[in-house]
Amino acid sequence: MKKEDSKEAFVNPIDKDKIAENPSLLPYASNIGSAIIRPLDKGKVKGLAMNAMYEQTEVHLNQLREQVETLIKQAKEVHERVEISETIYLAEMGFDPIVGRFYHLYLRKNGKKVLSMVAPHEWGKNCPYEFEATVKLLSDHTWEVMEINKD
Repeated sequence: MKKEDSKEAFVNPIDKDKIAENPSLLPYASNIGSAIIRPLDKGKVKGLAMNAMYEQTEVHLNQLREQVETLIKQAKEVHERVEISETIYLAEMGFDPIVGRFYHLYLRKNGKKVLSMVAPHEWGKNCPYEFEATVKLLSDHTWEVMEINKD
């Protein structure tokens, strides 16, 4: 009973308005030994976050830009193959071309094109046609230019 009496008898000398009942729940330091809590500079935090966001989105946009440029390049290559293929299929040819083989496109004196199995160096000194290109038939039946006459 003496312990209970002594608890009741204790009177805190500090004014109740100047102490906290639960100091551990306060959002700020409540005594001199507490950790220092400084308010955040919200403008600085937001500025840094915005800079990081802009940097990351720029990286992603550059990746997308590179992918788009690659796709555009591939589309142009396919389009060029289609144009070349149309030219070759409109040319005269006296044989059925085989996939994976090389052929040679020539221009006759009358302006018509002809596809031949004979390479320019195989004609000897008197090639009857003007050499334009060496081509290869691909598996999708388009043609790839392997060598072109620069003259």
